[in-house]
Amino acid sequence: MQSENVVDLREAFSHRAEPAPRQIDPDDWRRYERYMAEIFTALGMTPDTPGTRETPQRFLQALYDATAGYEGDPKLVTAFPAESRGGPDSLVSQVVEGPISFHCLCEHHALPFFGTAHVAYVARDEIIGISKLTRLVQLYARRFTVQERLGEQVADALMELIAPHGVAVHLEAAHLCTQMRGVREENSRTVTTFWRGSYTEDPALRQDFLALVQRP
Repeated sequence: MQSENVVDLREAFSHRAEPAPRQIDPDDWRRYERYMAEIFTALGMTPDTPGTRETPQRFLQALYDATAGYEGDPKLVTAFPAESRGGPDSLVSQVVEGPISFHCLCEHHALPFFGTAHVAYVARDEIIGISKLTRLVQLYARRFTVQERLGEQVADALMELIAPHGVAVHLEAAHLCTQMRGVREENSRTVTTFWRGSYTEDPALRQDFLALVQRP
């Protein structure tokens, strides 16, 4: 039987995961296209060629698609009973999924950063479908964000969704804001890790997770 606490947590999370389609008035959309055409022209683009005539519309559509995470994902609120039922044996077992590819738009420059995520948890009463871990990463990745926030949101959401003993999230990404501008460092990668619950208390569990993440 599901614990009341897990059910309550899922209900709370579902309010954040429910779809909330964004509504952009067609007149506003056309106005945004005109703004983008003006900006592209000012930056040097020739606006009325076969290759650029539809660029403002395509650019806006690409931004809209890349930020679909703001609309939520109701399929995330599905979980199943854990085989271990949360007993002592579960504390030495972890579920690890990855590498999960993600693409984001940095909120500082609206340039992409992209890479892979590994997500792990130690189950208590429930487990979540493997595909839902990918959905969870994509939910928060398809927004204007920063890498640090992305990891925090994935870790906290998984804790809320199934109340596991612990959660670990590892992100590695390349940031075009450092490759295309500024220091123009082309080969650097940013690595961030996030720990919740039993991962914060057990160094061996963290080491096992990182060994799985870093294996060839």
